[in-house]
Amino acid sequence: MYECLKITKTMITIKTLKGIDLKIIYTAFDKAFADYEVNSMPFDEVMQMITRRGFNPEISFGAFENDELVSFTLNGLGNWKGKKTAYDTGTGTIKEFRGKGLAKRIFQESVPVLKENGITQYLLEVLQHNDKAVNLYKNQAFKISREFDYFTANKSDLKFSNEKLNNDFDIKEINIPDYNLASSFWDFQPSWQNTFDSIEQTHQNFKITGAFKDNELIGYGITEINTGDITQLAVSKSHRRKGVGTVLLHGLIDIIQGESIKIINTEKDKPSIKSFLESINIQPAGSQYEMIKLL
Repeated sequence: MYECLKITKTMITIKTLKGIDLKIIYTAFDKAFADYEVNSMPFDEVMQMITRRGFNPEISFGAFENDELVSFTLNGLGNWKGKKTAYDTGTGTIKEFRGKGLAKRIFQESVPVLKENGITQYLLEVLQHNDKAVNLYKNQAFKISREFDYFTANKSDLKFSNEKLNNDFDIKEINIPDYNLASSFWDFQPSWQNTFDSIEQTHQNFKITGAFKDNELIGYGITEINTGDITQLAVSKSHRRKGVGTVLLHGLIDIIQGESIKIINTEKDKPSIKSFLESINIQPAGSQYEMIKLL
């Protein structure tokens, strides 16, 4: 399924990304986000990111001018709340091709293919201040399901209380914990990219530490060590305010390879995590919407 569009005397072809070289996809990704408020990401890191989010080229689409990919939606495939779901791992358009309706056309091409593959819902996240993208998704019948904060910090700016780092529990590296036990620690369900399913996609890049009291797991934390992305941090409700979260976070930060950390997609209406992070001088950097479309 594809469509040809005539745009300013050039022929644009929209088609799936099946069989497209990953370096072509990366070049378009790098150009599309060159003027965004994010640092340029190397090839390996972009591939790691989209793999973690379940990227599937057969249900992803791009707009091509000749052989150049100029606009794209990279879709992931997985399960969300018991339903087969597509997840927008990244949508972008090279600056020179914006304002021509390409993102809208790509979404319109995507939906029939997603349905043919038995997918019943389409999930994404978008920066709240990106009005053009938010309006695009709303016009394509996406509905806001949750609001998220995201946080960034330099390791050198963090302020830990030495008193809270003194503990009477054990910290050790573990595998992904049992879902039922771990989820009993949560105040909210992790977003797509922070779920155990996503972490398993690139598990070799993650470290998981657990806090134990009398051999019982009372908290855990997960980080992607080369990107500084702390994906989950959770403590049993009966062991909170005892320094468990502080010790786990301190340990994760120690094993992160770079000088910065990020914590993406904490639910905005759960203020406890925000207060905890701010107490360590991890400040909010912005907000996102989680949006979903039923197919």
